[in-house]
Amino acid sequence: MTLITTDARTYRLLPLRFMRMNSESEHDILLTSDTGEYLHVSDAQLQALSHYQLRPDTPLYKDLLARHFIYEPGRHDPFPEMAAQLRSRKDFLFQGPALHLFVVTLRCNHTCQYCQVSRAPLGGSGHDLSEHDARAAVERLFESNAPALTVEFQGGEPLLAFERVRQIVEWVVERNIIEQRDIQFVITTTLHHLTNEILDFALLHRIQFSTSLDGPASLHNANRPTPSRDSYEKTVRGIQWVRERLGHDSVAALTTLTSRSLEQPQAIIDEYVNLGFSSISLRPLSPYGFASKGAHRLDYPMERYLEFYKEALAYLLEINRQGIYLAESYSSLLLKNILTPFSSGYVDLRSPAGAGTAALVYNYDGHVYPSDEARMLLEMGEDGLRLGTVHQPLPELLASPVMAALLASGVAEALPGCSDCALVAYCGADPIEQYARQGDPIGHRAFSSFCKKNMGLLKHLFGLLRESDDSIQRVLLSWLNRRAFSDVRVPGYRG
Repeated sequence: MTLITTDARTYRLLPLRFMRMNSESEHDILLTSDTGEYLHVSDAQLQALSHYQLRPDTPLYKDLLARHFIYEPGRHDPFPEMAAQLRSRKDFLFQGPALHLFVVTLRCNHTCQYCQVSRAPLGGSGHDLSEHDARAAVERLFESNAPALTVEFQGGEPLLAFERVRQIVEWVVERNIIEQRDIQFVITTTLHHLTNEILDFALLHRIQFSTSLDGPASLHNANRPTPSRDSYEKTVRGIQWVRERLGHDSVAALTTLTSRSLEQPQAIIDEYVNLGFSSISLRPLSPYGFASKGAHRLDYPMERYLEFYKEALAYLLEINRQGIYLAESYSSLLLKNILTPFSSGYVDLRSPAGAGTAALVYNYDGHVYPSDEARMLLEMGEDGLRLGTVHQPLPELLASPVMAALLASGVAEALPGCSDCALVAYCGADPIEQYARQGDPIGHRAFSSFCKKNMGLLKHLFGLLRESDDSIQRVLLSWLNRRAFSDVRVPGYRG
């Protein structure tokens, strides 16, 4: 590399961050910008850059100029283009909450060990969303200015309160004749209580289904027990039934990983392949509700999860190379943040945080929460994250002290440990998880599982993008072009 040592600086530095990737490559340092541009450089190149010693006729200089790490005063004005890029990455800030979750009941027939919400018996009373509260929640839904709205029904088991689901859908459809929004309906369910009547209604209103599938029968039944001990069989039967009536892509599945799951990455993936899914979401346990109480049996260190994830991802990439399309949803979202000028829109990867600004939860008791995770903190004796009730106007809910506290601790670019991290442009802030794990919405990044997970996964993906052969690169790029509807859901399903 040729250096110059002149006081006549031809370029100026733009804001950048850097991180050592601990790889075998000479170009081990990752440079990133506020707009999400990145470049791999060597130690010597970083030294030369910072001491204004790069020659303008070198490829590195031209790359740095094109990716907005440097600019030439009087000759090159990068700021309008950078502003447009940043606006694209943060365009979600111009919209109100787009994801609206209706918890229509707490009743459920499962006794899942990792469940994060309280369960009520099938015949219990006082655990269903009232008609009065449901009507008010629909009003709040349309007070958002988001042009596209997702209405998701959760529980418990929402199909046990299907009449309320029916009412809400019909009210939304009727109101939307005037509103003219793009509405998507999703029912998050075990599929065990499906009927022809429910499927007829779903067909009429293009309702999609999301369910849990934790892997092969032995694993699924162990994680998600029912009194009849046939949870897996009923779930698979429900998947097939939905596909027969509504189409193959009308049902998506999510897996939650317990400690026993981490021993079976290939078996879990093979199950999704055998059932013809096009995406799989390899989600770690979250620190809420009953899952936190059973942590000694179910949980694992984040390092162990990352080992599992890398092994599972290698297997996924291999079967994709063999012609079987199966994308890992979270990797797809991270890749979109890395490789495109747009945000994935995923709630957990937003900064400012998506809780409340992107999603709202209308609980069965009429209270409103900024996210499903905030609702789940009830099971840990914490109700301080309520925004209010469904009978308060949306502007009042979003101006609550809770939202002020979440936003104050939910801008990753301003958080200690995040503000100078090279990965902050691709990551997000999750003050509710920090609060659940550390008792503080800002938390300490050195002890943050959220940070360890995203840093580990992002560094691994950057390594794959730089070092893998063309076939792996093509697989990763293909995951950007197709996605299941579950990819943009809030990660709140625990039913």
